[in-house]
Amino acid sequence: MRDCAAETLEDVQGRADPRAIAIQRVGVKAVRHPLRISDRGGRIQHSIALCNMYVALPAHLKGTHMSRFLEILNQYPEPVGVANIDGFLEEVRHRLEAEEARVELRFPYFVNKKAPVSGVESLLDYEVEIQAERTAAGLHLELGVMVPVTSLCPCSKSISDYGAHNQRSHVWVRADTRQTVWIEDIIDLVESVASCQLYGLLKRPDEKFVTEYAYDHPKFVEDMVRDVALRLRQDRRIRRFTVSSENFESIHNHSAYAEIQMDN
Repeated sequence: MRDCAAETLEDVQGRADPRAIAIQRVGVKAVRHPLRISDRGGRIQHSIALCNMYVALPAHLKGTHMSRFLEILNQYPEPVGVANIDGFLEEVRHRLEAEEARVELRFPYFVNKKAPVSGVESLLDYEVEIQAERTAAGLHLELGVMVPVTSLCPCSKSISDYGAHNQRSHVWVRADTRQTVWIEDIIDLVESVASCQLYGLLKRPDEKFVTEYAYDHPKFVEDMVRDVALRLRQDRRIRRFTVSSENFESIHNHSAYAEIQMDN
């Protein structure tokens, strides 16, 4: 049965606005929602995202239809990921009759990793951000991935008779892309240039391996961002990028930090 009362209710958002000021972004923020993400291998991973969704509002309209953002999020049939977020934004543009649509997603992403010696498998989590904007001119997408790694101090190794201090580092890569860049592509790149990568589970032979590997590959925080930047600069899928590293020092009560911004 149709709701006749609903059919006669006024659409207040659709009223004309006499102030004639356009709003660049209007929508919903901090929506926590289950998310299906397609990975590089074509598999589907389930996660929970913090979602911000916006559209551009023309100067002549009073407001947008906030409920439609949630309807799209709940009803969209396909997994949302770096390869198909364009279709998701087109749906937002169409349903809200907007020239521009933007979505920001932040969620944990898991990779199943094998320990380097024992081969025991465990999950490691990474923080991922997808910021995408769709206009009539096309899609603009920025992929951000935080990769936790180990860094070992070259100075400490050089001046000490034995041992060297090391720490966990959070390396953020935010890439403005021309083509699809997978989350795993960024993870692989950062882990390949760190003093050592992290694992969720290690046996004693694995602990020996990662300790000695890090000792043989010392990196300052400056080394970390420069080595990542060199690799990103060679990737023609990336238009511009920011790479930063925060080293949570083990012998200081502060962090060391470095950041590079660069156009490709």
